[in-house]
Amino acid sequence: MQIPLVMTIIGPDRPGLVELVAGIVADHDGNWLESQMARLGGHFAGILRIQAPANREPGLTEALRSLATQGLTVVVHPDRPDAPACAQFSALLEIMGQDRPGIIRQISRTLATFGVNVEELHTECLSAPMSGEALFKAVAKLRLPADRDAAELRKALEKIASDLLVDISFAELTAVKHRAARSAGD
Repeated sequence: MQIPLVMTIIGPDRPGLVELVAGIVADHDGNWLESQMARLGGHFAGILRIQAPANREPGLTEALRSLATQGLTVVVHPDRPDAPACAQFSALLEIMGQDRPGIIRQISRTLATFGVNVEELHTECLSAPMSGEALFKAVAKLRLPADRDAAELRKALEKIASDLLVDISFAELTAVKHRAARSAGD
């Protein structure tokens, strides 16, 4: 029987880290399903979802945790979904404006109030082309419950944008039947 696992990985960046993790997964007959990894500052950080034979899980988990001797912190969690299916909507949120503390906090507070799940969030600070001032940019993939009014959410986000002096783009993508957590093989 195959079981899904989710792990986080962080440590000082250097060449070969992905290969190191991939080698351990492969050595334990694991299958790399999905991941998001990046260099942030001088560190390598990632989240990874794999599938492995149930009888290999203890050895795999121990081998991944032993990477601490090489400066990597790996935390492994079982991915055992049991959430019922529910209809939901996908949306894309983009934010751009002068950088200042609190932008993500205010936006995420509103999203949480509306029961919105942030499935992906990518942020960065850039230099404005003409002035060189720090600009903040964020792109988020959202999952809205079907019983929430997207127009009301858009209105609340536009109010925050006005208060923060940032531009916000909010676009509904699709209505989908989605389980909050996927099971292996989905």
